[in-house]
Amino acid sequence: MPHETLHITLEVTENLFIEDLQYILPLLHKIRAMGIEISMDDFGTGYSSLSMLRQLPINELKIDKSFVDAIAYDITSAKMVQNIITIGKNLNMHVLAEGVETKEQKEILSTFGCDRFQGYYFSKPLLKEDLLHFLQS
Repeated sequence: MPHETLHITLEVTENLFIEDLQYILPLLHKIRAMGIEISMDDFGTGYSSLSMLRQLPINELKIDKSFVDAIAYDITSAKMVQNIITIGKNLNMHVLAEGVETKEQKEILSTFGCDRFQGYYFSKPLLKEDLLHFLQS
């Protein structure tokens, strides 16, 4: 039987880092040492600093849906998303956009260099059986 690699990603919100960085930072380093990836969920909605972001052992930034919603018609939102992607890439992180609902949003995000996408454009949330059927088709 072939050996399967298990990939686990722990999602934590930006606000968690702000609340108690002294406690959470060593804990996250232990989690990373176990081979578990860490994703910062809802990035851009809290008050974290770029200095703090640089210290964190995270693998992925998840751009909050509220930014993705407006990228096709609001230049400020588009520039913010583009900057978040650039920051993530400069820190060797994957960048995931939440709430991708249209082809236009996906194309804009791809142009900006976003490498992971999540949202109704691809599928609504599915039950396990429906997910298996979706993956097989």
